Amino acid sequence: MNQTISASPFSRIGGEPAVRRLVKRFYELMDTLPEAYGIRKLHQPDLSGAEEKLFMYLCGWLGGPQLYVEKFGHPKLRARHLPFPIASDEAEQWMLCMRTAMAETIEDAALRAALDKSLNDLAYHMRNRNDPPAA
Repeated sequence: MNQTISASPFSRIGGEPAVRRLVKRFYELMDTLPEAYGIRKLHQPDLSGAEEKLFMYLCGWLGGPQLYVEKFGHPKLRARHLPFPIASDEAEQWMLCMRTAMAETIEDAALRAALDKSLNDLAYHMRNRNDPPAA
């Protein structure tokens, strides 16, 4: 069997060090891109807690160690995000940061494409308010 096909995304991405790089770059982008202002303002001024939680979550989500579940229990992502107003703009801003971070940290184009689809679906699943009417 082809190892690339059978290997988990966690292994293919490069394990914990690679997930850390991805998440670190994601939050650097969120903190600096003017286009990500809407999603950035939903976070605490200090992003280190969010960075650590996303790292732990992505490790397990990608098929690696279930660090988030071990520490916090089931992710219940939608419920945990209900206090934050998330519409399509926020989902797109989150994905802008994630796509850019993936492009900069994940060399495997096929893996990036698969992760992009899954993460985009996840980002849009987090929406909990209607989009504002078009101007």
